This record gives sequence, C-alpha cells and structure tokens, in this order.
Amino acid sequence: MDTDLALVIGIFLGVLSIPSVLSAMSDRRAPRASAVTILIAGGLILYAVITHPGGYTFQQIPNVFTNVIGRYIS
Repeated sequence: MDTDLALVIGIFLGVLSIPSVLSAMSDRRAPRASAVTILIAGGLILYAVITHPGGYTFQQIPNVFTNVIGRYIS
C-alpha cells in the first residue's frame, strides 16, 4: 500500500471516529467499535510515518491529501 494513501485513510478514519466516540460516551456505553476504528487509523498512520523515507511533517499533510485525491479521482 502506498504510504500517502495509508496516511490519508488513517487520518480520515480517525476524524470519522470522533463523533462515534462522543455519541457512545453521551449514551453512557462503551465505545467498542470506535476504539477499534481508532486503533486501525492509528496503525495506518504509524505505518505511513515509519515506512515513508524521512517521515512526514505537518506542512506536507495538505499536499499529501491533494495528491492522493487527485491521483484517484482523475
């Protein structure tokens, strides 16, 4: 898997799991599915950062998003 794609999917899953965690906590139930999603997202992000030569900086993340979206939409 491409490291840029893994980073984008990991960040996307992490952002999407936040409302699920908040919903589970407000209903006073355990956020089991959200926890699994967060672990998967963290694993993808960790994989991307470790295997990408030189890692990523915060300034590179918007460019990575646009490159990945442009690569798979066009």
